[in-house]
Amino acid sequence: MTDSRPPGDPGYQIETADWSRHATTLYAIRYQVFVVEQQVPVELERDAYDPLSQHVLARTTDGQPIGTGRLLPDGHIGRLAVLAAWRSRGVGRALMQALLDRARESQFATVELNAQTTAIAFYAGLGFCVAGAEFMEAGIAHRRMFLNL
Repeated sequence: MTDSRPPGDPGYQIETADWSRHATTLYAIRYQVFVVEQQVPVELERDAYDPLSQHVLARTTDGQPIGTGRLLPDGHIGRLAVLAAWRSRGVGRALMQALLDRARESQFATVELNAQTTAIAFYAGLGFCVAGAEFMEAGIAHRRMFLNL
């Protein structure tokens, strides 16, 4: 089911993904980005929140999966991943907008995320603010960020 196509037909669309039906597809993207590229230990990539979360999926117009993200039941956004060939083409921003739309529909007043320090500017561009000190997660430096909706 297609939810939205960003303006100007950039060659991809964003859709809602159900973990029970799309787990293999979502995990394949996350595995490539987090485990292969960023060397996050495989045992840390999946968790018990996946079946409980709202997921979004970016696909090319011919159906190839290229990105994903999730919204946890407590309003945390996470596991935002875009395949390398599709970065800097608006996919991450479109995924985030879809997740923020779902957060608003779920009536969250605030959303939070743990941003890799190299991605702080990306999230700040969406209105997120840094809160708290830098910390390590899966061997990667992060900062907590929040956005009042």
